[in-house]
Amino acid sequence: MSEKTRKTKNGRWAFRLVGLVLILVGCFIRVLDPYPVRMTRLVYFDVLQRLSPREFNPDLPIRVVDIDEDALANWGQWPWPRTLVAQLVQNLGEYGAAAIAFDMLFAEPDRYSPSRLLNDPSLAGILTVEHHAKRLDNDILLGMEIAYWPVVLGAAARLSEEGKNVTSKAGIVEFGENPTAGLISVPHWTPIAPPLDRTAAGIGGVNVSPIGGTGIVRRVPVLWNGPDGPMPGLAVESLRVALGETNIFAEGSMDEEGIMLAVEVGGYQVPTTENGELWLKYRRDTPDLYISAGEVMTGSADPLLRAEIEGRIILVGTSAAGLFDIHQTALGESVPGVSIHAQMIEQVLTQEMLSRSDVTSAQELLAFALLGLVVIAVMSSFGAVASFIAGGVAAAAVLAISWLVFQNQSVLFDATFPLIGGIANFGLLAGYLFISTEREKREIRKVFSHYVAPEILDEMEHTGHQLKLGGEIQEITVMFSDIRGFTALSESASATELVSLLNALFSKIGDQILYERGTIDKFIGDAVMAFWNAPLPVADHPCRAALAALRMRSALAEFNASDIMQDRQPIALATGIATGQACVGNIGSQKRFNYTVIGDVVNVSARIEQCCRTVDYDIVVSSAVHQAGQSDLALLEAGHVDLKGKAFPEPVFILVGDRSVRETDAFQNLLALHGELSSALAAREAQASIERICQRCEEIAEDIEPGLCQFYRAIPGRAADFRSDMPTGHYVFSRYNRRVGAE
Repeated sequence: MSEKTRKTKNGRWAFRLVGLVLILVGCFIRVLDPYPVRMTRLVYFDVLQRLSPREFNPDLPIRVVDIDEDALANWGQWPWPRTLVAQLVQNLGEYGAAAIAFDMLFAEPDRYSPSRLLNDPSLAGILTVEHHAKRLDNDILLGMEIAYWPVVLGAAARLSEEGKNVTSKAGIVEFGENPTAGLISVPHWTPIAPPLDRTAAGIGGVNVSPIGGTGIVRRVPVLWNGPDGPMPGLAVESLRVALGETNIFAEGSMDEEGIMLAVEVGGYQVPTTENGELWLKYRRDTPDLYISAGEVMTGSADPLLRAEIEGRIILVGTSAAGLFDIHQTALGESVPGVSIHAQMIEQVLTQEMLSRSDVTSAQELLAFALLGLVVIAVMSSFGAVASFIAGGVAAAAVLAISWLVFQNQSVLFDATFPLIGGIANFGLLAGYLFISTEREKREIRKVFSHYVAPEILDEMEHTGHQLKLGGEIQEITVMFSDIRGFTALSESASATELVSLLNALFSKIGDQILYERGTIDKFIGDAVMAFWNAPLPVADHPCRAALAALRMRSALAEFNASDIMQDRQPIALATGIATGQACVGNIGSQKRFNYTVIGDVVNVSARIEQCCRTVDYDIVVSSAVHQAGQSDLALLEAGHVDLKGKAFPEPVFILVGDRSVRETDAFQNLLALHGELSSALAAREAQASIERICQRCEEIAEDIEPGLCQFYRAIPGRAADFRSDMPTGHYVFSRYNRRVGAE
């Protein structure tokens, strides 16, 4: 065997070994099932449902009585007096409802009861009723009414324990090794106001997801593990009451404890996940499912209305936006929670339910491994192009299988992991093959791989451009903007709330920077750094940066007034802007670098941002920005301030507004008066005279920009900052004595 043949054979086996390792790594990742893998799988299942949702069958015995906006407008805000609820129950019962289930809570006694109203001190002496009505209790009236009809009441999961325990009306018969032990646990149930808990025919959990669950509702618990034993969900309990059954059968594994396989009620089999959840196969929400509660409350003998109610399971819920019972389905719709319970019952009755078992997961893993083996075998023998074709055919087969089992058997088979994993393996193996076969480029890659990231190297080879560390000197404008009072804010919010708040704030701020053609360099904790005139030239970059700061000020005001800042202290920003020469280019380590800026102007901008506290204003700019934008921006002199790293104080200016502000008569008057103030400060006039001028400036400034008031209040204590005409040594010595005296 020749040396060349031996090397080729060894290289082929090394290639196959790498491929097998990649398959094993992929299998390990699938077994771990991290969040991105899970979410990709769930999104794919949503896509399957959107491509082929269930069809609505109007003949199914389920309807929703909707307490909608019209019902609330006609009968009053929710919660209604229990007398109205009793009338609703009576009308539904007389219309022949097979079961009446409330997807709402009756946790508190009715505040409209005469007995409670008469005991209200604020109403004492105002209300008078007949003697026989003084002890009238609306809850007792409602309890008496629901005792006549097959009514199911709802209980909701919660963390705190208050009131009486809530126990199931249904008997739970278990088969297997304690299957209910693995159900989703509920710490406590909301109590049901007596005597409603005693007279109801059934009680079910109204939650469609565990406590804290958000986002799309894909699975709903059929049974819950409550503090007083298993509790059926509202949908299953409604079906049990409608069928006249007393028991619900829970089937579990015979070999392993706490594994739920299925739930049976009245001969209907409901396959579940191991923790007792049902995969929902959605249909489009349709108005044909709903009956307005206002129509039922009229109590008219409408034969069409009777035909819609008689013999059906009636779920009473609300679609009113203000009652906050709206959830998102896998079809991308926002529907009332009661609609989800109705769809559960529909699926149980039609037995058109989605299923997904451990066997399906194992088949997905096998599909991933087989797809990887096909790619390895073909690529090692025939090259990347042939393996791409073979892998594409195999991937199409996996997709076809996934679609067919979903359509014909309602099985959720995940095609994303085999496909994405196969694509990842193909890409990695193609890269490995490319490196091993393109020997003439190996040395070049070896040299440049020490200096740039692989993706940049790929771009360099593709375009022929040589990327290197370093950059070029050019004029840029740099902005630093920092949150003031961030420590206090972080102490008043949890870590997750703080991250959400910062993301929302930075999104608003970043939009303003991008709108003015700025480049966001980085977010540094609670601060943002941006620059203008690179990588693309911006002719008026100092003004653009200043306008971005003004837009950020307006955006911050809107953010502080938004719901996310409710009951929180308003956020304040300090923004510093400077223009000057800097090195712009690829800066970093030999193996990793970023496109950024380095230079004195960056430090000056950061230091100017820090001096916002000294100046007592939110936007401070350098003299270069003032010089470039003095005809287009409303700027005021703010004196000379010490900047760390600078030998002498630097002149700074505050940014009040844009050209429209500058051209107003009020600002022109303020500008003239501000010049008079600067002259008085430079001439060392008496403190009383300076304070009078500041007071006059403040009176004018209040109608221009409210933040200027604090700026002018601080000027009498900063008089030395405006005396730039004195000898430098005397000036610095005077400022030093002032600081020491203050300390």
